[in-house]
Amino acid sequence: MNCDLLATCSALGYLEGDTYHKEAECLESVKDLIRYLRHEDDTRDVRQQLGAGQIVQNDLLPIIVQHGQDKALFDACIRLMVNLTQPAMLCFGKVPDDPVFRHHFLEVTAHLQACKEAFASEAVFGILSETLYTLLQLDWEQRQEEDNLLIERILLLVRNVLHVPADPCEEKKVDDDASIHDRLLWAIHMSGFDDLIKFLASAQSEQQWSMHVLEIISLMFRDQTPEALVSAGQARSAEEKNRDGLELEALRQKEHAAKRSRTFQRGTRHSHFGGSYVVQGLKSIGDNDVIYHRNIHNFKNHTHDSGKAVRRVPKRYRQARECKDKRRSALNVRLFLREFCVDFLENCYNRLMYLVKESLSREQTQQHDETYYLWALSFFMAFNRGNGFRADLVSETMSIRAFHYIERNITNYYEMLLTDRKEATSWSRRMHLALKAYQELLLTVNEMDRSQDESIRQSSSVIKSNIFYLMEYREIFVTLLRKYDETKQPHSYLIDLVESTHLFMRMLERFCKGRNNLMVQKKKVRRRKSQGKKKPPAPDTSPEALVESWKIVEEELKAIGFQLSESLTEGIVPFDATSETPLEDQRTEAMVRVQDALLVRTGPEALGMLRAAREVWPEGDVFGSADVDPEEELELLKQILYANLPRTSPPEPVAEEYEDDAAELEEEEMESIQVSEKEFDFLDFIKRFAQPTIVRPYLLLLKTYSKNTPHTNHCIARMLHRLAVDLKMDAQLFQLSVFNLFNKILSDPAAAAYRELVTFAKFVLNRFFSLAAKNNKAYVELLFWKNVGAVREMTEGYSKEGEEKRPTWTEEEEEELRNLFEEHRDSEVPDVVETLLPLLSNSNRTRRQVVTQLVHMGLAASAKELKKQKKGTRIVLWTEEQEEELQMLHEEYKDSDDVLGDILKKLTAKRSRARVVDKLLSMGLVSDRRELYKKRSRGAPGKSSGKSSGKRMTEEDFLDELTQGFPDDPVDRDDEEEDESEESEEDEEQDRETSQNRGRKSQSLNSSVERRPDVGNMVNTLQQEGMSAPLLWLQNRLIKTAEDREEDGLSQPVPIVPLNEENEDAMDKKSFQKLLRKLGLRAPENEQETFWRIPAKISVSQLRSAAAALSPREEEPTGGEEQDGSRSPARESEKEDEKEKDKEQEKEKDKDKKGVSGEQRAEALKALLLKRKRKHQTSEQTDFTPAEDTESTPERSQENTSTKRSKRRVLDDDSDDDDDDDDEKENDSTTAMDIETNGDSDKEDISAPVKRRRKMVLSDDEDDED
Repeated sequence: MNCDLLATCSALGYLEGDTYHKEAECLESVKDLIRYLRHEDDTRDVRQQLGAGQIVQNDLLPIIVQHGQDKALFDACIRLMVNLTQPAMLCFGKVPDDPVFRHHFLEVTAHLQACKEAFASEAVFGILSETLYTLLQLDWEQRQEEDNLLIERILLLVRNVLHVPADPCEEKKVDDDASIHDRLLWAIHMSGFDDLIKFLASAQSEQQWSMHVLEIISLMFRDQTPEALVSAGQARSAEEKNRDGLELEALRQKEHAAKRSRTFQRGTRHSHFGGSYVVQGLKSIGDNDVIYHRNIHNFKNHTHDSGKAVRRVPKRYRQARECKDKRRSALNVRLFLREFCVDFLENCYNRLMYLVKESLSREQTQQHDETYYLWALSFFMAFNRGNGFRADLVSETMSIRAFHYIERNITNYYEMLLTDRKEATSWSRRMHLALKAYQELLLTVNEMDRSQDESIRQSSSVIKSNIFYLMEYREIFVTLLRKYDETKQPHSYLIDLVESTHLFMRMLERFCKGRNNLMVQKKKVRRRKSQGKKKPPAPDTSPEALVESWKIVEEELKAIGFQLSESLTEGIVPFDATSETPLEDQRTEAMVRVQDALLVRTGPEALGMLRAAREVWPEGDVFGSADVDPEEELELLKQILYANLPRTSPPEPVAEEYEDDAAELEEEEMESIQVSEKEFDFLDFIKRFAQPTIVRPYLLLLKTYSKNTPHTNHCIARMLHRLAVDLKMDAQLFQLSVFNLFNKILSDPAAAAYRELVTFAKFVLNRFFSLAAKNNKAYVELLFWKNVGAVREMTEGYSKEGEEKRPTWTEEEEEELRNLFEEHRDSEVPDVVETLLPLLSNSNRTRRQVVTQLVHMGLAASAKELKKQKKGTRIVLWTEEQEEELQMLHEEYKDSDDVLGDILKKLTAKRSRARVVDKLLSMGLVSDRRELYKKRSRGAPGKSSGKSSGKRMTEEDFLDELTQGFPDDPVDRDDEEEDESEESEEDEEQDRETSQNRGRKSQSLNSSVERRPDVGNMVNTLQQEGMSAPLLWLQNRLIKTAEDREEDGLSQPVPIVPLNEENEDAMDKKSFQKLLRKLGLRAPENEQETFWRIPAKISVSQLRSAAAALSPREEEPTGGEEQDGSRSPARESEKEDEKEKDKEQEKEKDKDKKGVSGEQRAEALKALLLKRKRKHQTSEQTDFTPAEDTESTPERSQENTSTKRSKRRVLDDDSDDDDDDDDEKENDSTTAMDIETNGDSDKEDISAPVKRRRKMVLSDDEDDED
């Protein structure tokens, strides 16, 4: 032992006889030992040395027994013993694989086993019980924190001592003999500690110790079985006597058979010589016959494998090990435990199981604590069944919730068994425990059926109807049998699984017999096959159909009085704030959706969409005014119905070449789970078990028939009987290994004890030999496991390969197909097969069948010739005129900002973007694809297209449309946006390297995203209601989520949890929830979800767009506003005039660089002047008085105050340096918005150079700080 440890232990005191004399420094020495344990190494050297010195047996236990009145010393000793008795598994984390650490692990375990023997004393548990009783007498007001800690430490100490495993080498005890664990339990009983455990489990004020109590109880009954405790101290029943008699009879028959076998092996005439024999027909290693040198009576056991080394089975193929066997404790211990179970069931079980279940559901427990719950459920419910069943004692765990909880745990354990292979053994044991609990629930329900109480039988019927109705509970045993793996799951697990399946089948069969028809839930995975993309049939838009539709819609709306249900109103969302579709396009789409609803004659939905769109787009009274009358709404709906609205067509798909002929005939399969009801058929359910993967586990268990219980053998025989007799699938058992097993059963000397198995084996063998007389291939089929199809072929006859797969064509149909194909093959129809399908007399023919038959008849060389034409694939070759046109367009637009976009707009023959790029590369007009990317100004990286970002059309966009012929194709527009995004990403990466402040960068990104006008109205309304702080909190949450997703690269649903009352009240208001829905957030889906969530599908850019939309809307840049609000509308209009002039000068310079004609520029300037006049008129008509928002937060007002100086300064610098930065095209409003949030971001669009801008903003910040 270490010198310091030795000195510390010596300072504790010494034991003289039965009296312990403590030293003066005893308390300090105990604290020093606790300090030493805190700094021990990975080998746990300190606890090994203390264990070798027997510090617990010789010092600590005598101290607490003889000096328990010293409270400080008693508390320190309890604390030290809790640490020293900690399980070795917790000390090392797991059983070490390294030999050195494995040795240390075994040493610690050995010391714990020695400590456990010392604790088996009534004196020790007497002082523990007395101390715990004293503490529990205190009320909650009188109990201090130290008292609660001492209670918990005493419970942990008892749990640790009970957890110590038994030493199999030292404890070679037989049944009914007292082991160390039994002596420990007897000490607990004699000291009254078990009564305190029951008090803690039942007392309402002590519910915080529920998990500790359940752990202690489970460890107390670790070696016990419910059946052994029920029968303790009672006479054996007639059933037990009968079972024991059958077992003895089987053993007696085996003994007589072995005796007769030994008699036959001895010859009638004694011989001193064994003899040598030549076995004719049995070849040895060479070509000669085998020479046999042993007694001839043993020849039938001869095998060539005798004498060979046994092949070592790889570790991954070995069968899973069984858990340690149960043992029967001493009679007095079993009697005391039996009384404990009776009292626990009557007073504690329901309450304790409820508290533990609540803790588990709220995740207030440690990992894997649910195993204690599963054990207690199976153990005590089994004891209740055997000890005069009473349903009220286990009512807490007898419910559908219990079935669902266990079924979910079984599924989870199986998934972890497959994924966590290193801990597969532990997961397998947990799965076995959950299966035992599920089995016990079924047994209890079955016992409730036999009850004399009508209400209990009615409750049992309700539970059975639920578990038989839901598909998850019916299919669980099919799944577990099919997934059984003997290398991971032990033999005992298979026994419980087979017996549980037998019980479930018997209950289900009995339940079905009492009813004429039983409806159950059915979940079906539907696979829809679609050839290409089939558009839904368009509604009839003829004048007659429109009149009829309007008549129906009008009558429906008048019938409901133009009143809409709340569910319909909340479910309609006309605008998506996170969508990249422009605002104007979404308004048009909303109008089209109203028209579509009218065309399909759903008037309330159309009216709801109209009103929702009116709230989003109130300007211009496009969807009617705010105070519109119902009759005016009706007239507006009629106008929308008859209007010719522009409908956006989806982009044309790009043609792709198929690799082989078979790929042309493949159809897209789309899966969807459909829940429906169907009438239950018990025979159809049994067919689910007619699979080789399910039959194999039964036969694997049948191999140990001699060790199985009679009930287990009965369960196996009953299931095989259902398959072979009820389903007439006996051919599935025609397998060589099965026949070998049957031969073993039939030749067993004790076969009389297995009459059921013998009868079934004879039946299957007779059926096979009857079939073999008709089918000469039956003997070959013995080598293979057979599914349902193979069984049918084996019994009914074999079919030729592909005979049933190909549909039959009559001669008349073939002739009809040949004539039609010859007639239309030279026509100019785009798709010959689509033309032939409606002309065939048999309308059930599919495209696949027709194409296959044409190829089979030789009318087509391959299916590739008849492949379906797709849009965009007809123009493949380039003519000389088209190549010349492409070359001319490239020469004309090669210096423009968007080379490829301009070429696609002017190209006569419309082609996809990819084909044009490939052609330009092949003609040598460009050497790299990057030359065709849209050119962007380095000075304005934050500028983006107004169409793609949802802004209104700017002056620059207006001039761009004047210079171009027509807008982009939808496909081209998407490709241009992709190119822009690629270049913008490169620019952002370069500018990001120069950024010094990550916080400023994120703020700039958020501020640069354009605000949504529709959401802005709702934001302003909420601010007026006093919700500025919740809006700011929501905006910060969106920004934080965007940053996290950008850093991690992962997208997961994020709950929005309000942490104060103001935010929580806002989340409950319908107006705030309506804003959340418009931003794309998701409401709680079920009872397990409480908070709103940010969906995983929302991208980072969409999150930032939504966050920017929450900022208060500003009509004009606030750079020129003054804090006192004394600015007049006339001065503001003058400032706007100056800004407009600056814009015009920048636009003129930019257009001069691009070569825009003077006529086009003049038209553009006229439009700008008209726009400016409108602004003047608006400013004169509006009585505008600027004022600070009373509801805004102090941070917002401070930010506005600090940024106004920087705005004026930057605007002044822009006017000074206008000549140096003539390539900057962003307006001053964007500049002001960027500077307001961040001064040196990669998204700012101000006219000063980068270095000067950074210096100015930094100086402004310094001024603000001063």
